[in-house]
Amino acid sequence: MANLLIVDDEQGMRQLLSLVFGRAGHEVRAAESGAKALEMLRGEPADLIISDVKMPDMNGIELLRAVREFLPEAAVLMMTAFATVETAREAFKLGADDFIQKPFDVDELKLIVEKALERLRLLQENRAFKRAQRERGRLDQIIGRSARMQAVYQMIETVAGVQSTVLITGESGTGKEMVARAVHNLSPRSDKPFMPINCGAFTETLLESELFGYVRGSFTGATANRKGLFEAADKGTIFLDEVGEMSPTMQVKLLRVLQERKVRPVGAHEESAFDTRVIAATNRDLAAMVKQGGFREDLFYRISVIPIELPPLRERREDIPDLVEHFTQKFCAQTGRSLHVSERTMEHLERYSWPGNVRELEHTIERAVALERADTIQPEALPQQVTNYNPTRVDPSVFDLPDEGINLVAHLEHLEKTYLLEALRRTGGNQTRAAEILHLSVRSLRHLLDKHGIRSLTAQLRSDAAGRGASEG
Repeated sequence: MANLLIVDDEQGMRQLLSLVFGRAGHEVRAAESGAKALEMLRGEPADLIISDVKMPDMNGIELLRAVREFLPEAAVLMMTAFATVETAREAFKLGADDFIQKPFDVDELKLIVEKALERLRLLQENRAFKRAQRERGRLDQIIGRSARMQAVYQMIETVAGVQSTVLITGESGTGKEMVARAVHNLSPRSDKPFMPINCGAFTETLLESELFGYVRGSFTGATANRKGLFEAADKGTIFLDEVGEMSPTMQVKLLRVLQERKVRPVGAHEESAFDTRVIAATNRDLAAMVKQGGFREDLFYRISVIPIELPPLRERREDIPDLVEHFTQKFCAQTGRSLHVSERTMEHLERYSWPGNVRELEHTIERAVALERADTIQPEALPQQVTNYNPTRVDPSVFDLPDEGINLVAHLEHLEKTYLLEALRRTGGNQTRAAEILHLSVRSLRHLLDKHGIRSLTAQLRSDAAGRGASEG
């Protein structure tokens, strides 16, 4: 049984529909005007509203607009004997569930009402499920009861239903791709493709062909036409991970694609339209990069329409027990074992700083489950950096704070430059190997070399290394 409200200035129509749906088992009320309907709805909301469009004082479209402000979930059916395309378009734009032409078949109207109520029931069940998931501290495989994560859950649910571009920021290992997938899975596009790509893992040329596609013969090896991810994800979602690693040239091309909503495959002369939602992510400070000239300001504002910031694990330590339990169950299920975590072990896990965030915690638990022979995970199964961690201890070999103090910014800049030079010296100027040593992408390394004005030294280091090799030979 549902609560229905009939709104029509014709008494006969109100009586007919009240009789039809009252006999069907619904609780039915009736209002002779839009103003009266609003008064009744504010006193007692309705599950479904059937309203005529053409009424004196307040027409059905105006009523619909007002209803949506305080009853966004209610199902609304519009009726009229004077239908126009413009009226129907406006009604659907405001969220009407259906548009019914008078005169109508009663049996057909009953079927329309039941379908609208079924959609409403599914929506309510879905919202209740997500609310229960949030209360249990998880949403679409994302786990956390902390206030910071509850805010993330709320943002995911809010943005899932819109089409705006989302920018997810956070340190490596915080779960940016999982959040992107959650937004997609909870959206109307969930039955369409989700296409992720790591923008830092490709050269500029390869990234362009991956994103936009190419035509046969456009370059060596292009033996057939191939769609890019923007077209392959049509009606779905494309996830641009590590978008901050894009070259300036690719930033320009991406900006144009996002503005025009069209792509031109490599080697093609014509553009193709696409309907793909864009979610981007980065572990870098794009706003700072914009100020430094490393990222285009117009592209930054284009992709950051809706920002979602993921907190590092050290800032939501109350979520660690739930995460530990989840990962323990996950890896025990793979091995057919049953383990629990000792109190001493949990103390170590909660105290550690987790620079690698949730990903590091997951790998730590996977290792512990594999190594533990008893039925309880003890501290001995954890890595030494976890069990030996002391947040108040400082290594004196790398730390010296003089009594007179230091210029911290200048000191950190000097340290950064020193490590860059040492990595290049060890690798003989090989930027790829130097980037690996410093756990950076090659593009990030080059950005830092340019920042310190030392990129030109790599050629000298390579020459010196070659000279040493020749003399040793």
